[in-house]
Amino acid sequence: MMDGELMNFPEKFEDRMKELLGDEYEEFLQCYQRPYFGGIRVNTLKISPKEFEHLSPFSISKIPWVYNGYYYETNEQPSRHPYYYAGLYYIQEPSAMTPASLLPVEPGDKVLDLCAAPGGKSTELGARLKGEGILVSNDISNSRAKALLKNIELFGISNALVLSENPKKLAEYFPESFDKILVDAPCSGEGMFRKSPSIMKNWEQYGVEYYNKLQKDIILFAVDMLKPGGMMLYSTCTFSPEENEGTIAYLLQRRPDMHVVDALPNDDERKRLGISYEGFDRGKPEWIDGPEEIKKCIRLWPHKIDGEGHFIALLRKDATDNKIQKESYNNIYKVRAVNSLSDEAKEFLSAITPLNNIDELYRQGRILIQNNRVYLVPSHYEERKGLRTLRQGLLLGEMKKNRFLPSQALACALKSSDYVNVINLSSQDNEAISYLKCETLSVETDNANGWQLITVDGYPLGWGKLNNNTLKNMYLPGWRWL
Repeated sequence: MMDGELMNFPEKFEDRMKELLGDEYEEFLQCYQRPYFGGIRVNTLKISPKEFEHLSPFSISKIPWVYNGYYYETNEQPSRHPYYYAGLYYIQEPSAMTPASLLPVEPGDKVLDLCAAPGGKSTELGARLKGEGILVSNDISNSRAKALLKNIELFGISNALVLSENPKKLAEYFPESFDKILVDAPCSGEGMFRKSPSIMKNWEQYGVEYYNKLQKDIILFAVDMLKPGGMMLYSTCTFSPEENEGTIAYLLQRRPDMHVVDALPNDDERKRLGISYEGFDRGKPEWIDGPEEIKKCIRLWPHKIDGEGHFIALLRKDATDNKIQKESYNNIYKVRAVNSLSDEAKEFLSAITPLNNIDELYRQGRILIQNNRVYLVPSHYEERKGLRTLRQGLLLGEMKKNRFLPSQALACALKSSDYVNVINLSSQDNEAISYLKCETLSVETDNANGWQLITVDGYPLGWGKLNNNTLKNMYLPGWRWL
């Protein structure tokens, strides 16, 4: 959409928004003459927001309500920079950053992102876990789950279980298992009409009712997986009261142990983080004749903030006795290595600082070997049989005859100080892009021949193998710069 051009909304949508917004409708309509806002969210596993502000190759400005979120000029291309390939940030619409920022995840939590692809919210949840606890990221679509896996690995998240399953089946495997759950539910997408006008065709085809039925099913399965005392955040990117306040009212009626709580931090926390929620609106129970606690929900309107439309509800489960039968735990078994680490794998992995106690990790059951692939699984991890699993923990590499091939995911999870042989490329030099295009490089270095960790301005990109001054490129071909 060109700046200043009015959007052509479906007539049925216009009539409904006029009814909901009343005197605000014209302001709402006029805001669509502006282009959408581009945003990037800094990966705090790799770099602090302040460090990124000094390093950023783009003109950026703070998103007021997300401490690690920034606007960028839409004529820039942050996906065409080596820092993107180093996993320093995620490109995400500013309002869409809000749900993960408001779920109070702490290191050590067991967290579920139920509708996770392509990974915008999972990557933030994983970063906030800081490698402690476990993140279960699920998407029912296998193709979308593959994109989710790539973003999890690019971000350097080492404690994730990536699944592609129906929420009903997950609820059978994980009864009352999670401290925190995020449900970014499939929805009619009204809040993203400006960013992606093509969504309007989908809206006209399916409408609100189709998605509302899905949401009601999904949210009940999610509650069944939440521990007593745990917290769940429900979000959509639509304006529809049926999909928002209506879904929450439905949940509260059927699960009386669930209650809406205020998701916004107190004044002290806002001051500490340097954030502001000016322009945020609240839930509207009067639109659905719902309970008063729905006023604690949050609505983001594109005419009140510099972002698109979103709805957020944070809920807490009463800390009561566990009443769900757990026969499904018969499908769980402790991780056991099916064969031994090769000498080559031990030698390579022991040279990496976080893994130099590889024998002890193996004895603890944290090293999983399947089809000669070696994984580091989270502490206290228990494997589930019968689930479509794309990844369990961090893929370290693959054992071949007389050699070990370290993985792209391992490189992304490291710091440059974690490995002895490092070749650093400059983001200002074409060599960094040549490396990302999987080209062979000629380098000047005193490093010993063999495996090298390749970095850009000190941030890992992948692996290479040095023979004298020739670097054989081992960057993952499926991720290469095109």
